[in-house]
Amino acid sequence: MTGTVTWAGLDVHARSTHAAAINVMSGELLRARFGAGLEEPLAWLAGLPGPVKACYEAGPTGYGLYRAAAAAGIEMVVIAPGKTPRGPSDRVKTDQKDAELLARLLLAGSLTAVVVPPPELEAARDLMRAHDACRRDLMDARHRVSKLLLRHGRVYPEKATWTVRHRGWLGRQQFTELGTELAFADALACVDAISARKSALALKLSELALDERWWPTVARLRSFHGIDTLTAFALHLELGGDWKRFQRAPQLASWLGLTPTLSQSGESSRQGHITKTGSTLARRLLVEAAWHYARTPGPGVALVARQAGQPAHVLQISHRARQRLHRTHRKMRSRGKPGNVCVVAAARELSCFLWAAAVAP
Repeated sequence: MTGTVTWAGLDVHARSTHAAAINVMSGELLRARFGAGLEEPLAWLAGLPGPVKACYEAGPTGYGLYRAAAAAGIEMVVIAPGKTPRGPSDRVKTDQKDAELLARLLLAGSLTAVVVPPPELEAARDLMRAHDACRRDLMDARHRVSKLLLRHGRVYPEKATWTVRHRGWLGRQQFTELGTELAFADALACVDAISARKSALALKLSELALDERWWPTVARLRSFHGIDTLTAFALHLELGGDWKRFQRAPQLASWLGLTPTLSQSGESSRQGHITKTGSTLARRLLVEAAWHYARTPGPGVALVARQAGQPAHVLQISHRARQRLHRTHRKMRSRGKPGNVCVVAAARELSCFLWAAAVAP
């Protein structure tokens, strides 16, 4: 904001908020502490000499304060906490000091803002993350069933598990001890219940993905090998529905945490593991999709159906991705690289191809 008079930082928690404000005209530093709720911090910010620019770090309190401040006409930014500069020798951390640090860094222009999603996109993302949490619960429930059987020497004779045939085999298992029988029945019922929940959530998400606000981009992402509706929709939501905010594809790969760490000093330079910043869900989905490119590429029936109606230049990007990512797998494995290293490298390149398809005219 041009001509900003007061710069404020807020350290927001569930039951308390510490605030600090710097008046650049007088040099005065103001401090305040508030209880739970948004009314007191907003009233305090509104009473400061204007124009006012305030900030707080993104966290579990969400974007309620940001939206309430915007409605009240107060300029507010949400800061990426992982990029807030802190002195390595600063060993005293309090809420008051954090608020003052945010105010000073905001005045200096040393903070990085995050993109605040609109309410409808955040709601869709909540539903998608609920589906992912259900997936994890289902995996845990299935592990409990299989490990209970293993403790009693029951091993399914075929390779493919959790199919219709496997479920029938599970239903025929019986135990002589009543306690074990009841525990197994409860664990199996838990698997069935979570499976039903996961299917219901997947159906709702598939219907929601058809919304005209998201479907044009989701349809483009679906034209890639290894990416169907739910994966494409999840990636689109995790990126805030705006792929064009990344000016270049490597910026997206860096935001997703798929680029290696770098330690450089003097003449020495060493790369380490990937940074793992950004969205964990988006990174996991990209890695899972990248495994499909380890096999010899070829358009299957399902992929051809998903690509129907897409522009020719988007299909060309998808074809180039299929060829290049397979070469990446093959070359790195021939050099003796582990499979997980190869697939992460392929996932990094896949994110770049997806960006190209999403922002293409």
